[in-house]
Amino acid sequence: MSDENGTNETSTTPAGPQPEELPLFGTTWLNHDGGYLWRRIGAGIGSLALAAAGAFVLRFAFEGLEIAKVGNFVNVLVIVAFSACSAIAFRRAWESYGKRTEPDTAQSAKGLMAIGFIGVLLAYFFRNLYEAPGEKLRRTEYEMARTQYERRSSRRAGNPKKKRRG
Repeated sequence: MSDENGTNETSTTPAGPQPEELPLFGTTWLNHDGGYLWRRIGAGIGSLALAAAGAFVLRFAFEGLEIAKVGNFVNVLVIVAFSACSAIAFRRAWESYGKRTEPDTAQSAKGLMAIGFIGVLLAYFFRNLYEAPGEKLRRTEYEMARTQYERRSSRRAGNPKKKRRG
């Protein structure tokens, strides 16, 4: 009997390491089941739509600068700043799907990633064209952990005290 709900349910999770969940995908990336393809399509379309909406909002902000007549120098400076931040954010986001980033580095880049949000959304869209963003990294880590677990669990058989000594 289970203590939580009083039923006779047994745990169906296999022994050993469990796959890490991806945002929006859960663990469907492991076997590409549970609507994985539809989730990828939806996430890709959503990220592209959000990037377009963000560009539209930035256009209004730029028009506001033109109405305020701040000058060409400030207009160019704003365009260059948003373009540079978006390019850097794209590169950082793209690299983060292939390797783990250090928490300190990720924390220090939050402002840059927020300013360059269009680059992050575009990186997510392009990565989503051939895999769920972060899937390859998680799959590699999961398979490595699985092999290590199987190697460790199959190493010993039986009670070591009963081992024959010759």
